[in-house]
Amino acid sequence: MKRLFVLALVLLVSTVFFGNFIVTMVTDTGGLGDQSFNDGTWSGIKAAEKELGITAKVVQSYEQADYVPNLSNAAKESRVVVAVGFMMEDALMQVAPQYPNVAFVGIDIGDMGIPNVKTYTFKEQECAFLAGFLAAAMTKTGVVGYIGGIPIPPVQRFEWGYRSGIHMWNKLFDDDVTVLIGYTQSFTDSQKGKTMTEAQYSQGADIVFAAAGLCGLGTFEAAKSAGEGYYAIGVDVDQDHLAPGRILTSATKGVDMASYYAVKDAYEGFFEGGHENLGFIEGGARLSEMKYTRNIIPKWILVMLKGLEAQAIAGDFVIPDSEAAVEAFLK
Repeated sequence: MKRLFVLALVLLVSTVFFGNFIVTMVTDTGGLGDQSFNDGTWSGIKAAEKELGITAKVVQSYEQADYVPNLSNAAKESRVVVAVGFMMEDALMQVAPQYPNVAFVGIDIGDMGIPNVKTYTFKEQECAFLAGFLAAAMTKTGVVGYIGGIPIPPVQRFEWGYRSGIHMWNKLFDDDVTVLIGYTQSFTDSQKGKTMTEAQYSQGADIVFAAAGLCGLGTFEAAKSAGEGYYAIGVDVDQDHLAPGRILTSATKGVDMASYYAVKDAYEGFFEGGHENLGFIEGGARLSEMKYTRNIIPKWILVMLKGLEAQAIAGDFVIPDSEAAVEAFLK
């Protein structure tokens, strides 16, 4: 009852003194249309807009020099500003203290210790671990691939988890699946993603995991062109529908969940600065439902994936989140 009273009071004050409740998302250079990280965050904001009747806006950043002015301009008219991407961390640190009455949300950004900033990171290594185990289980050639964008921490955590999942399969089944690693140094060049994927296919890989933003769309095109027996793995959000039957699974993280609840908390007056790191337990790391490929995956593999997730949650083993931890895990 008390929470309902506070909410009603907050809504009344917001309407009388602040007018329309505006939420502005500032993208990194990947921008909307990646059907991945930025689009996933935006979908959470749009869900909040529909539910709460607020106004959602988006501002595209075309280069890193855009981050500070874009965040500053958004703060001048918005109640909530959402900064999307690890590369916006320094800009957010610079801008947020200048607007203490604005709620700032950072996606893929670590703890800042600023009262009006709530940041979220994700345990990408956890969902990637399951994706790696599945890839090793399903490969027919004994070779799988990984293509990252720019090697920033979230992208590297996907790689570390993927490699560790492959190693787990090899240890459990005395197998020798190997992995090819490549980085496009871009999140926007889909042709580069396609070319690198085709190169990994030519080197024997038949499943390639792309954690590279728009570059991943090129990986999906390569999988479709390669035909039967070749697969991709999607990232950040459920991308399986982008190439039905050719995307084995997607290693997803809860960017939509984070943006939705951050906006909702701000609207209802319960926003607090701080940091959350979301993984298996919080629903922030998971595999897609595999709607188009579940029929080709043996049921015992699906059961093992559930079992491994349960064991990781129980603390039976720790999925590596650094290169040093991977090296220790491999030994």
